Amino acid sequence: MSLNSLASVASIENWPVPTAAAGVVRADGTVLAAHGPVDHRFPLASVTKPLAAYAVLVAYEEGAIELDEPAGPPGSTVRHLLAHTSGLAFDEHRVTAPPGERRLYSNAGFEQLGDHVAKATDIPFAEYLRQAVLQPLGMTRTTLDGSPAKDGLSTVGDLLRFAAEVQAPRLLDPRTVAEAMTVQYKGTKGVLPGYGHQNPNDWGLGFEIRDSKSPHWTGSSSSPRTFGHFGQSGTFLWIDPEAGVACTALTDRAFGPWAIEAWPAFTDGVLAELRGA
Repeated sequence: MSLNSLASVASIENWPVPTAAAGVVRADGTVLAAHGPVDHRFPLASVTKPLAAYAVLVAYEEGAIELDEPAGPPGSTVRHLLAHTSGLAFDEHRVTAPPGERRLYSNAGFEQLGDHVAKATDIPFAEYLRQAVLQPLGMTRTTLDGSPAKDGLSTVGDLLRFAAEVQAPRLLDPRTVAEAMTVQYKGTKGVLPGYGHQNPNDWGLGFEIRDSKSPHWTGSSSSPRTFGHFGQSGTFLWIDPEAGVACTALTDRAFGPWAIEAWPAFTDGVLAELRGA
């Protein structure tokens, strides 16, 4: 499928992957371009995290939880878990640092977030995500089939709906979303998976923030305010507030050197074409 096709978006045809789909959307929900099988369900891997984080923030606004209440390991809060500063290890429910000291990217932390919200709401987290985020946004092809850190399945079409929501929130107060895209625990060092140690390794509430990180999976022309997430299944979602657009690309090839090479050029191409439109 190709809709209002930008040449830059259609360039996914050149990626060394079996299947790819991509799209670009503005805050008002206008899809500027979509290419590939946009209704095909791909494993999201860690692009699941922004969806899970949005559900956590709905629970916060509903009064079920507080951002600064205890959650996770001793001394940690919901905010620490969302910002990967709880001290939990990457894929183990094991404490490796005091809360707030280092940016330790943690799947385990998001699993504890899911458990915390499920306990507070008495609703299994996958169902809470469906009721709080997926259903209201019409994301009918998206499911969470396991860990809130990495087991989402979705389509480009559905992620464009989510990206439009984040740009112009209806489910959340815009001030909450602004907080989610604001650096939490400034100056915190950490490792960006696939890209190595970064100082600082800036993160918001469930969203990674680009700032001046180099190397990075977004483009060299992406604004420092760009935020989003990528996944080890070869997926990404970024939102650039200064450009006024969001972009997602989903593939069925694991993240690796091919993505490190292809993604930044793709993003720079999209932004350049939009600036010239």
